[in-house]
Amino acid sequence: METHAHSTEARSSPAATRQRLLTIYLNDHLAGAGSGVSLIRRMARTQRGTPAGPALAELAGEIAEDRDSLREIMTALDVPARWPGVILGRLAEKAARAKPNGRLAGRSPLSDVLELEAMRLGVEGKASLWRSLRTLAGTGAPLDPAAVDRLLDRAERQSAVLERLRVDAVGRTFAGGAGAPAGAGRGRGRSRGSARHPLSRRPGWAS
Repeated sequence: METHAHSTEARSSPAATRQRLLTIYLNDHLAGAGSGVSLIRRMARTQRGTPAGPALAELAGEIAEDRDSLREIMTALDVPARWPGVILGRLAEKAARAKPNGRLAGRSPLSDVLELEAMRLGVEGKASLWRSLRTLAGTGAPLDPAAVDRLLDRAERQSAVLERLRVDAVGRTFAGGAGAPAGAGRGRGRSRGSARHPLSRRPGWAS
């Protein structure tokens, strides 16, 4: 009976509660990351051979790396991946493909706009995750603050690239022409001097 009481107390301790909430939070983002990787890869395949193709292909590689980085962070924080939630996230991404796009069959130009908007929202959510983890790193958690900063820099740059592509797609779809000038929105994500591939040298997460 005494053992059971100690077990219950441990599960309900503030530290255990914080770890439980962190596990839910990071697994939610991991599920979103899986959906994002599936979506950006499909977008890159669809746009292969178009002016947007190279940028989307580069983003697909980076966003897959970001998902791997999140898994590394979860390992460092002793947070297990809950795969049923990850699988449900991927299924949700597949279900979203059925969203009306103005055509009964085939791909509509509106699909480009909707996918780019969804992808940019996902990247903005990822940036919020990195900001949360940067705060956690400042409390003594086993994370490398500089590595998290590089992830945040890259997310901000990814968001700027997606916004430029989104504006171009809006122009093509609704105005019959190009959107913003080719260089629009490129500077925002590089304001902290991030390299083209800030994770080309993979840091260890334990500080």
